Formats: sequence, C-alpha cells, structure tokens
Amino acid sequence: MRSNPVIQAAIDLTAGACGGTVCVLTGQPFDTMKVKMQTFPGLYKGFADCCLKTYSQVGLRGFYKGTGPALIAYVAENSVLFMCYGFCQQFVRKVVGLDKHAKLSDLQTATAGSMASAFAALALCPTELVKCRLQTMYEMEVSGKVAKSRYTVWSVVKGILRKDGPWGFYHGLTGTLLQEVPGYFFFFGGYELSRSFFASGRSKDELGPVPLMLSGGMAGICLWLVIFPVDCIKSRIQVLSMSGKQAGFIGTFLSVVESEGIAALYSGLSATLIRAFPANGSLVLAYEYSRRTMMSQFEAY
Repeated sequence: MRSNPVIQAAIDLTAGACGGTVCVLTGQPFDTMKVKMQTFPGLYKGFADCCLKTYSQVGLRGFYKGTGPALIAYVAENSVLFMCYGFCQQFVRKVVGLDKHAKLSDLQTATAGSMASAFAALALCPTELVKCRLQTMYEMEVSGKVAKSRYTVWSVVKGILRKDGPWGFYHGLTGTLLQEVPGYFFFFGGYELSRSFFASGRSKDELGPVPLMLSGGMAGICLWLVIFPVDCIKSRIQVLSMSGKQAGFIGTFLSVVESEGIAALYSGLSATLIRAFPANGSLVLAYEYSRRTMMSQFEAY
C-alpha cells in the first residue's frame, strides 16, 4: 500500500474531507462571530455582545449563515491540503536526501505542511469568499453597503459572476496565501511538537483520542495567533468588495491601521481562540482515525 501513491493520495484526500466536515460542524457559530467582528468591529463591544446581538437580530440561524459554503470551503481546503501534504512530504525527503519511507523531523513536517497549504489556498479562496459575504449580509444591509434582499448562496455567486466575472471569486487571494503558507507551518509544527510531547518516546501513531484532540487544539491556536491580522484584512477585502473595488491587501491594511488602530486587526480573536480547540481537535481526530481505518483496510486487502 505504501508504494502506491494513487491509493495513498485518495486516502489522504478522503480523510481530509472527513476532518474538514467535522471542523465546520463543530466551529461554525464561532467562525461567524469572528467574521462579523473582523469586518464590522465598531458594531460590537466583544464576543458576548456579538452573540447576543446576532441572536436578537436574526435568531439562532444567524450563527449558521454560510454553513453550506463553509462545508464546501473546508472540505475542499482540507482534502487538497492533506492530499498535497503527502506529496510535499516526499518532496522534502528528496530535497534533504532521505529514503522515501524515512520519518521527517518536526521542522521538516511543518515545512511540508506549509508547502501543501499554497495549493489548498486556491481551493479555499472562492468558497471562503461566498461564506464570509453570507455571514455578514445583515451588517452590509444595515450599513447601506448593499440593498436589502433575501440573499442565498446562489444569489451571492451570481452577483460575483455578474460584477467581476470568474476572477471575482479570488478577491482576497493574496491575503489567503499570506495566511495559509506561514500559518500551516505553525499548525503542522505545533501539531507534531504536541504529539511528540504526549508520545513521550513512544510512536506518535499510538496516541489515543484525547492527546490527538489536545494536539489539534494546540495546532489551531498556533496557527491563529500567527495569522489573525492577515485573516482580518482578507475578510474585509472579501466582504467589502461587494460594495466597490477595494484597495488591495497593503492598501486595506494601511487604511485599517490608520483609521482604526492596530487593535482592529485583532477583532474577533477571542471567538477564534475559543473555536480553535474543539474545531481543530475534531479535525485532526477525524483525519487521523479515518486515515488509519482506511489504511488498515487497504493493507488487509
């Protein structure tokens, strides 16, 4: 099985899809609060205030706006991420002169994950764009940036195509790449270091569900602490580009810092850190166990 790269890639892709699905179902309400606070920080005093206002304005369904695109986004991202992760690990082995079955160090693993994230960003950006716009549609209507209407996934997609064409789905791609590539270096680095800590000299493949979830949670926190300001700018560009052309990543960054201060780049961080443990812990748990199950089935076959 190990010598068949096609089967290995299929297993990694399927396990990544399982992980992405569980991640969205676990963390979607927190992600919605994060995007709202990033894009309209002046409307909310904090995480609790954002939750209460969202519930009073649009009810419980407001926490799950954009769940459809989020599922597509994170299933696509994690499928591509973990599939390319396997190929990038082989590439790193070749570069450093290791046998194709040799274990990589934690640093080498983090490098492979960072490389894989560049491919995942291309799958993530279009669906993330639709998700962010749906999540903040109420605020866009209230602020007068878009006309009041009943917005659906399809109406947002049609609006993007009509206004900007197919390339319109890649608003915020620079920000997505700037957050994904360094972010996943720290994600995979934090994950492998945490697994090494919990393994205490044993094989990391023998870890049970609790250490795996804790390792995934630590990985998520490492990722978000590093990339959060970049993610904030990306969310602004993706949402506010609905009402007109944005200045681009650098221009938007300078505008936010000048008019709102550095603190505005961290609006929604509390929601993200609360989300990081259950969402990323569930992600890696679903990925690792589904991957192990599929590998054992193919090896037995």
